[in-house]
Amino acid sequence: MTPEILIPTNGFKGTWQSIEYGAWLAKTLGSKITLLGVNENPSPGAIDETHHPLEEVFAYATGVFQLNGAEYRLEVQNGSADELIPQRANQADVIVVLGKLGRPTIRHLLSGRSIRHFLEEIKQPILYVPELRLPLKRILICIGGLGYEVAAEDLAVQIAAKCQAEITLLNVVPPIDFDYPTARALQENWRHPEETDTPIGKSLRIALDVAQAAGLHTTVRGRQGNVVEEIFAESREGNYDLLCMGSSYSVHSLRQMYSPNVTAEIANGTNCPILTARYNGE
Repeated sequence: MTPEILIPTNGFKGTWQSIEYGAWLAKTLGSKITLLGVNENPSPGAIDETHHPLEEVFAYATGVFQLNGAEYRLEVQNGSADELIPQRANQADVIVVLGKLGRPTIRHLLSGRSIRHFLEEIKQPILYVPELRLPLKRILICIGGLGYEVAAEDLAVQIAAKCQAEITLLNVVPPIDFDYPTARALQENWRHPEETDTPIGKSLRIALDVAQAAGLHTTVRGRQGNVVEEIFAESREGNYDLLCMGSSYSVHSLRQMYSPNVTAEIANGTNCPILTARYNGE
């Protein structure tokens, strides 16, 4: 069953791009749309006022949905977007298409950007759209070899197959302090990690087979260095329209206590749309 597209908005115009992307995605996948309006400053009758932010965004969104021939429904809830969006998202089989919510800079400094919170709290796939990049022609899928990316990778291939987007599979070999056979093999063959007899090499070969079986032009890229910095560099140099990354938030291990979440770091530092889905290999 095709998941629905859930598009949250708090009335901030930065969510208009996610509305356009969500409408395109619904058309591409044949999905229904729910536009969730979050009224963060409710007052009696405010939603009916001419200049209420949600009023303007809803009018814009319905026009976009109708233009794309999408089946949609509108929903309004009062309260905090940080609380309501995860609650609503986790109630159903949806892909959450998120845009910027227009938070004040001081709030970013004190508590971080909302996207990090949503990555932690939302169990469903998330497509974060800080900037609209359509048509979708080039997708970068980051492969780490631990399986975190498989769910996001499968969804990305499904989307790519609908619009015949090209796929690049990226692996970054980080600096390694310990000398052992797997690490040595990756260090020596970082340009072609898919050729190594390592867990990462196996993951890349499987991903390559899946994408090519879907009829997609697929290549493998290897880079060496700091993982976050190298993903940023590849994204800039490759001019990709979508980044696809896994999420380890559902993994219950001590690794969560000391490893940075690369997906959140990338989402905080790029304008390229990012597709992520929870690790589900438990």
